[in-house]
Amino acid sequence: MKLHSTVLLVIVILLTGICAPSEEKAQTAAAEAAAAQWLALVDAGNYAVSWNEAAQLFKTKVAKEQWSAMIESARAPLGKLGARKLKSLTYETSLPGAPDGQYVVIQYQSSFEHKKSAVETVTPMLDKDGQWRVSGYFIK
Repeated sequence: MKLHSTVLLVIVILLTGICAPSEEKAQTAAAEAAAAQWLALVDAGNYAVSWNEAAQLFKTKVAKEQWSAMIESARAPLGKLGARKLKSLTYETSLPGAPDGQYVVIQYQSSFEHKKSAVETVTPMLDKDGQWRVSGYFIK
């Protein structure tokens, strides 16, 4: 009986190890899709709508009018998006200056009409309602 229990315990541990990475993969895929939808709004100049669709954390840190002005001043000089390619994607549960939670830090190698090489960092988070929404955006 003890051998049977030990075998069952090993199987449960192995299955837990197998399921965890696939759950993380599903979460990162959902976060990446949310980031792409949100970036499409920004690319189209729909800054107020991008604020509406952002994470609650984002909305508490920056007012809608402030966001629209900030992103307009950052994106307008760059011109239209030329290309955007995934550079890296990292699942995190803790980020500096943010509450613990589920985040995916996504970096894209991007080019714009007036800037041939830029790195965009988009950070979706799992919001309180269970939806992935963008909580941060930076361009270098």
